[in-house]
Amino acid sequence: MFFTPLWGISSESYLMNKEKDTDSKAGYVPTFHRAYLHPRHWGTWLGAGVLSALAYMPVKWRDPFLASIGRFVGRKAKSARRRADINLRYCFPTWNKTQRETVLDNMFETAPQSFVMLAELCLRGPERILKRTSWQGLEIIERFKEQGRNVIFMVPHGWAVDIPAMLLASTGQKMAAMFHHQKDPVADYLWNKARHHFDGRLHSREAGIKPFISSVRQGYWGYYLPDQDHGAEHSQFVDFFGTYKATLPAIGRLMKVCRAAIVPLFPVYCHKTHKLSIIVREPMDDIEDKDDAYIARRMNEELEALVTPTPEQYTWILKLLKTRKEGEIEPYARENILD
Repeated sequence: MFFTPLWGISSESYLMNKEKDTDSKAGYVPTFHRAYLHPRHWGTWLGAGVLSALAYMPVKWRDPFLASIGRFVGRKAKSARRRADINLRYCFPTWNKTQRETVLDNMFETAPQSFVMLAELCLRGPERILKRTSWQGLEIIERFKEQGRNVIFMVPHGWAVDIPAMLLASTGQKMAAMFHHQKDPVADYLWNKARHHFDGRLHSREAGIKPFISSVRQGYWGYYLPDQDHGAEHSQFVDFFGTYKATLPAIGRLMKVCRAAIVPLFPVYCHKTHKLSIIVREPMDDIEDKDDAYIARRMNEELEALVTPTPEQYTWILKLLKTRKEGEIEPYARENILD
C-alpha cells in the first residue's frame, strides 16, 4: 500500500508531466516528478550516481579509466558502432577499415570523458573546467560582446557539445539553446537539469522555433545544432564530406529574423592533456541574402572545417544520412556494406 501513491503513476503520466513542463516564453524548466522514482528508472539513477562519483576522481586517473570503459562499451554497442561505421564509410570513402576502427575506438573513449566533465561542471563548479579550457578565437566572442550584437553559435554534435554554452552562462552571458527530449524521462530530466544549471534558457524542438527566436531577440546568445536529419521537405541535398546530406538551411532565416551573427563553434577534449579546446570561427556573414542551397552547403563546409582535424570528437552514431535522394536506399537499412 505504501508504494501505491509513489510508484502507481502510468506511462501516460510521464507524457502529461512532459506536457506540463513544455516551453513558456521563459523557456523549458525541467521539473522533478515522483514517477521518476519508479523502480524501472533505478538503473538510470544508478548510472547518474556513478557519473557523479567519477566527477570527484582526479582527472589524471579518471580519463584513462574512462577511455578503457568507453572503448570496451564501444566494442559491445553493435548497433551504435554500425551506424557510426556506415557514416564514416560514406563520409570518408578513401579510408580503410583500420582508419575507421581507430576513429571509432577514439570516439567511444571520448564520450564518457565528456559526460563526466559535464557532471564535474555541475557538481564542482566551473572554475576547475575553466582552468583546463582554452578558447581559439576568443577575440571573436569579445568583439561581439563589445558591440552588443546578437549571436547564434552553430555547433556540430560533439560529445562535449553542451559544455561551451554552460561555461559562457557561468560567466554571466545569457544563453539560449534548443534541445530534443530524450525517450527516458529520468535521463531527460537529469540532462536538462544540468543544461539549466547556470540559468541557461532551454527551448524544446517540440515547442517550435518561435520561443528560441524570441530569446535571441531579447539578447540571449543562441546555441543551434545544425546537423540533425529533418527529412527532405524543407532540406537541401548538398555535399557533406565525401557524400551528401539533407541539410536544413535554417540558420539563414534565423540570421535574418534574429538580426544575429552566425558563429561556428566546436569543443575538442584531449584526454592526454586533460584540456578542453573550444574552437570559434569567424561569423558566416557571406550567407546573408543567399539562397537555401548556398546556405546549406556553407553550413556543411563550416562543420567539415571544425570536425575534420579531430573526427573522434563528433557523434558519428547519429543517423546523419537517413534521408536520401529518391530511389536510393537508406544507408542504415542496407545489409551489404562491405570493405
